[in-house]
Amino acid sequence: MGMIGLLLLSPIVITFTNSLMSKQELNINYGVIGKLTEVTSTGADTFVNLKWLPDKVTLAQYGELLVYSPNYLLLFWNSAGLVVPIILGQTVVAALAAYAFAKLNFRGRDSLFLVYLLTMLMPFQVTLVPNYIMADKLGLLHTSGAVILPGIFAAFGVFMLRQFMLHIPYAYIEAAKIDGAGHLRIFLTVILPMVKPGLAALVVLLFVDYWNMVEQPLIFINDPFKQPLSVFLSRLSGEWDTVFAASMLYMAPMVLLFLYAETYFIEGVQLSGIKG
Repeated sequence: MGMIGLLLLSPIVITFTNSLMSKQELNINYGVIGKLTEVTSTGADTFVNLKWLPDKVTLAQYGELLVYSPNYLLLFWNSAGLVVPIILGQTVVAALAAYAFAKLNFRGRDSLFLVYLLTMLMPFQVTLVPNYIMADKLGLLHTSGAVILPGIFAAFGVFMLRQFMLHIPYAYIEAAKIDGAGHLRIFLTVILPMVKPGLAALVVLLFVDYWNMVEQPLIFINDPFKQPLSVFLSRLSGEWDTVFAASMLYMAPMVLLFLYAETYFIEGVQLSGIKG
C-alpha cells in the first residue's frame, strides 16, 4: 500500500518540485515537448528530462503568477464566483429534494425519482443543447448564470443525499411528529444534523467536479476575462515559466478542503453507499 500511495502522489510531488525550478531549467528539461513535430521530422532525440529536484530552488514562477500576472488572480476569483454558488445552491436543493424522496410518501415518488435520476446518467453532450437554449431564453447566455443555474439543479446531490437519508430510522421522524414538529422543523432539527457527513462529502465532490470544469464555461461564457481558472490552465501548454506553479496553486484549494473535511468525507461516502 505504501508503494501504491507513493506512486499516486508522485505527480503532485513532481509538480511541486518543478514549480521551484527556474525558467531556464524548465526549458532545458521540457522544451522538447513544444517542438515534437520539428524534432520528429529531423530524427532527433525526443526524450523529456524528467527531474524530481531542481538544481537551484527559486520562487520565480510564483512571483510571475501572483505579482506580474494579475489575470491569474482574476480568473481564480472567477472560479470561486462560479463554484461557491453552485455548491451552496445544489446542497440546499439536493437536501430538500432528498428528504422528499427518502422520507415523504406521495403518489409517483419512485417513478419521479427514476426520471430525475436519468438526467444524472446522461453525458454532458446530451444536455448541452437544451441548457444552451434555456440560458439563451432566460437571457443568461455568456454570463456566469448560464453555468451556475444548471449546476444548482444537477441530480447528483439528490441521489447521494437520498441514499444517505434512507439509512435514518423513521422512528426519529415519528418521535418528532409526536412532539408537534412539522416537516420543516423535522428537516432542520432532525435530518440535517444526522446527514452532516453526507453534506461534507457532497461539498468536497462538488468542489472537485466544478472547480475542474472546462467545457461549460467555454461554451456558455465567451468573455475570456469572465472564464474560470480551469480554462486558463488548459491553455498553458508550453509556458514552462508558470505552468507548474499555476498547477500547484490551482490544486491548493482542493487539497485544503479535503484535509479539512477528510473524516466527514470518508464517513459520508461510506454511509451513502457510493462505490469508488
